[in-house]
Amino acid sequence: MFEAVEGLLAEHAELEQRLAAPETHADARLAKRLNQRYAELSSIIGAWRELKQYDEDLGAARELVAEDPAFAEEAEAITTRRGVAEERLRRLLVPRDPADGKDAILEVKSGEGGEESALFAGDLLRMYTRYAEARGWKVEILDANESDLGGYKSVTVAVKARGSSEPGEAPYALLKFEGGVHRVQRVPVTESQGRVHTSAAGVLVLPEAEAVDVQLDENDLRIDVFRSSGPGGQSVNTTDSAVRITHLPTGIVVSCQNEKSQLQNKEQALRILRARLLAAAQEAAAAQASDARRLQVRTVDRSERIRTYNYPENRISDHRTGYKAYNLDQVLDGDLQPVLAANVDADLAHRLEALET
Repeated sequence: MFEAVEGLLAEHAELEQRLAAPETHADARLAKRLNQRYAELSSIIGAWRELKQYDEDLGAARELVAEDPAFAEEAEAITTRRGVAEERLRRLLVPRDPADGKDAILEVKSGEGGEESALFAGDLLRMYTRYAEARGWKVEILDANESDLGGYKSVTVAVKARGSSEPGEAPYALLKFEGGVHRVQRVPVTESQGRVHTSAAGVLVLPEAEAVDVQLDENDLRIDVFRSSGPGGQSVNTTDSAVRITHLPTGIVVSCQNEKSQLQNKEQALRILRARLLAAAQEAAAAQASDARRLQVRTVDRSERIRTYNYPENRISDHRTGYKAYNLDQVLDGDLQPVLAANVDADLAHRLEALET
């Protein structure tokens, strides 16, 4: 497995040369893509060199044991550190989802539960926003359909990293595990008897596609404009600024009404459309891929109930990994990393298992 690193050294050196060339940075998207790959390779090569250094140190310590038995303890300590470095390198060499270096498009929609579900959708959006802020990411609302009580019937946001991300640390690499049905158990604000109700909201996470990832033919698009509306259906704009785009070959429909400008709404809709088309292409490829691909924890199937948020017990439970904690208030305030880490580790374990079988 580690022999593969030898073949990456030349690619790493070539990327270093390309990134040093001024013309590379004239194309911001190319520079970002090369930087992401360079960061990924740098992590692998750094771990590999660390492992080789431990091998040298261990060999030297074992030779000295014959002269001084005290070096046996040193050799044992080096062996322990070497094991940690070896496991880190194994993890870095596991093939990643090609979209892991991308930013994310995140959609939250209310489901069963009416107004309470819309309020919960708003709570989920706040949770993701707080988490993103803690990581230094930028959250941009692309489209929102608010409910009467201040929740969201649906809301779509872009989550973007500032600069290049370390391998596995980009928005999509972490947030992709959020796709599915999120169930909440609590006393709704509309409940006068104090009874606990169950409702749900759906989350869909897509990798944000660059224009080079998805080529759109204008002839494949039907673009309609209409007057945007707010909670309760009242008009919030006196002009036809809202935009609906239908991708005729696939039937995918995207609408945006958040901006006051028709042009801005069109651009936002195109961003969402590209993300959905890229995700559809990836799902089609995954359906034909190996068992290793299908073993991933990740899913964007809204029919899968992935997590329960129990307010009376202050409990959060992830049904895919068995993760359970009694700090729901902190999680909803953005402390989401331990929940995500459980999914990342489970996904990695499946990938490692697939490589070894």
